[in-house]
Amino acid sequence: MDNQQTSLDQLPAIPKLWWLDKVTHLMDTAIRIPGTNIRFGLDAIIGFFPMYGELITYGVSATMVLAMVRHGVSGKVIILMIWNIFRDALIGAIPFIGDFYDIGHRANTRNLHLLKEHYEEDKHNGSGIGIVLLVLAVLIGLFFVLAFVVFYAIYKLLAYMGGLLL
Repeated sequence: MDNQQTSLDQLPAIPKLWWLDKVTHLMDTAIRIPGTNIRFGLDAIIGFFPMYGELITYGVSATMVLAMVRHGVSGKVIILMIWNIFRDALIGAIPFIGDFYDIGHRANTRNLHLLKEHYEEDKHNGSGIGIVLLVLAVLIGLFFVLAFVVFYAIYKLLAYMGGLLL
């Protein structure tokens, strides 16, 4: 698992996006389990809070992807980034299994790696404003779907609990 972190350190830093390195480290690899090479971050910890944890980490990941998109990455890279955070949110929403998946998947690290590879290969073309709007619409749509599922589950739980109390 540390191989991904090592390879990230070898890629060039992107001055305008220095904060993405910090947030990615905090979300994915800030904490090491003593005596092992297993690292995890706030993504795995926040994910322990059912439903809301995934919404919060999805929001952080989506914000990071939008920042990357604003710096003109290609459509292919954007699709791969969205796929990474979608998988992270979808599988991460499964209690316990999702928390362990967050430790190994590291969507933010994968996305930062994609961005740095993109810059290193010098394929950085245009501002991508049309893609930014499309990505924003998709991310907002996915956020509302996740929010609906959370609130529907809470509604059903409260309705069930209300039936038990009567």
